[in-house]
Amino acid sequence: MIETSQEDVCEVSCVHPEAVQAARKAQPADACVEVASGLLKAVADPTRLKILSALSTTELCVCDLAVVVGISESNASHQLRLLRTARLVRYRKEGRVAYYCLTDHHVKELLGSALEHAME
Repeated sequence: MIETSQEDVCEVSCVHPEAVQAARKAQPADACVEVASGLLKAVADPTRLKILSALSTTELCVCDLAVVVGISESNASHQLRLLRTARLVRYRKEGRVAYYCLTDHHVKELLGSALEHAME
């Protein structure tokens, strides 16, 4: 539980109608919030974040990703399935090998922003 101090709360009750109206107007639709929340939950796992980071450099097969991230192929496959469900990665088959890549530039930007923010 996050503790609050007297310094980080209003000392008086006041509402700023224009600010509230602007903030309400800027709120995304509930359906969009649900999808975005699911996406962020998928990225929140350290193993999945490492997989996405590896895929931000190049397309990799499940076996390669397992080695890069240091997990079993079975675990890599499971994590990739979750990332696919969240529409963060896609794959293509070449014979019996499945190659994964990031779905689009938005995923790379999201990953880059998160890692950049963490390094500040």
